[in-house]
Order: sequence, then structure tokens, then C-alpha cells
Amino acid sequence: MNSALWVSKTGLAAQDKAMSTVANNLANVNTNGFKSDRAVFEDLFYVIEKQPGAQADEINTVPSGIQLGSGVRVAGTQKVFTEGSIQTTGQPMDLAIVGRGFFQVEAPNGDIFYTENGQFQLNAEGMMVNAQGLPLNPAIEVPEGSTGFTVGSDGIVTAVLAGDTLPSELGQITLVNFTNPGGLEALGGNLYRETVASGEPVEGVPGEEGLGQLKQGVLEGSNVQVVEAMVAMIAIQRAYEANAKVLDAASGMQQFLNQTV
Repeated sequence: MNSALWVSKTGLAAQDKAMSTVANNLANVNTNGFKSDRAVFEDLFYVIEKQPGAQADEINTVPSGIQLGSGVRVAGTQKVFTEGSIQTTGQPMDLAIVGRGFFQVEAPNGDIFYTENGQFQLNAEGMMVNAQGLPLNPAIEVPEGSTGFTVGSDGIVTAVLAGDTLPSELGQITLVNFTNPGGLEALGGNLYRETVASGEPVEGVPGEEGLGQLKQGVLEGSNVQVVEAMVAMIAIQRAYEANAKVLDAASGMQQFLNQTV
């Protein structure tokens, strides 16, 4: 196959994956706690026809040689963990992390997942759970008939129990952080799972050890910047068109040779 055909093919495939990444970002522009992705490109191996620094004669060496690239690929997608906009909801169980950190929720099999979406509610047992019904960890149980549910910036949860006049402490919400949050495995549903690349979770009290503070009655929105995503989409489209033109030109050159030689 003509090398230019293969190179342009890799460019088309890479730009297609990049467009999928941008499309997913725009699709989640209103998803609470969503963190945008960006595609990371790298060039493929090179064919060395003449080694740089090779002897041109007894005295001189080749300054650059001949190195022909074989295309591009998407090496990975990287989560961008910048903060999203804060949206006031007025709901007492809506929580936002102002700064770094993740909430912990427990799966039915006992695994711990991590999320930045603080949209919690109560289940039938009075436990704080997320939208999928996974309980917050450490568990927070709100007794029936309680009023004045309050979450402090340090994660202390209090409420006025039925028959009492003073608030009682119900528990402590803790946060975790990772050495490399970008190494977390995205599971969907605003959930992440620990991997070898992310490192082990470091648990702490909100507001301490570099962790963010909690803010009640608000939610962190998506950090997708629509204008930036639209500009990226146009750039990807232009790059795709350019690679398609290379493919067409290389095909035309090959056709010319077949017809004339």
C-alpha cells in the first residue's frame, strides 16, 4: 500500500476518536460533576532510510538523515479535573466540593466507587444515597422525623431529631483524593474506580490535607466549556478533511501510475 494512504488512514481514525471525545463532552454539558475528556495524540514509529549522523564520506556526516513517519494514533484520553460551575439548588442534601476530593459510595458487592456528583437523597431506610441508590461511605443515616438537616464545611452532619430541640450529630462525611486522578477508571454514572495508575485513595476531613470544603444546597456542574468544545470540533473537522484530501491525492497518484507506467 502507498505509505501516504496508510498515513492518512491513521489520521482519519485518530480524528474520528477525537471527535467522539468532543461529542461526549458536549453531550454531558449539563451533567452534574462531569469532568471533560481530551484526546492525547502521539506519532507512530518512523522508517529510517538514512540514519541521522551517518557517515556521508570519510570526513562529513549526514545532518538529519531520512526519517519517514507512519502516522498518528490516540495514545489515550485524559480527564480534566478542573472545577465546574457552582449551581444553587436550595436542596439540603445537595453537596458540592469546593476544591479537590471525591465522595465515596459503596457498591452492592462492597467495592468503593468515587464521584464528584454530590446530588444525594434518602432511601427507604433513611440512608443518604446517590442517584443509583448507592449509599454514601461512611454511611449517614437520617432518622425519620428529623428536621434542620445541616452539613458543615468540614463534613459534620447534624439534624434535630424528633422530640429534641437541639441538633444531634449524625456522622462525618469524609473525602478522598488521589495522586493521579486522571488514572481513575471512568465507569459511567459519574462514578470512578481506583486503578494502579491512580494510586491508592487518601482519605481525610474536608478542608484538611489539601481536600476541598463542602458546601450545602449547591451542586457542582459540568466543567465542559461549550465554546472551547465547539472550537475543538471545528479544528478536528478541518483536520479530518485535510487527511481525506491526502487520501484522495495519494489514490490519484497511484491511479496515474497504474494507467501510465
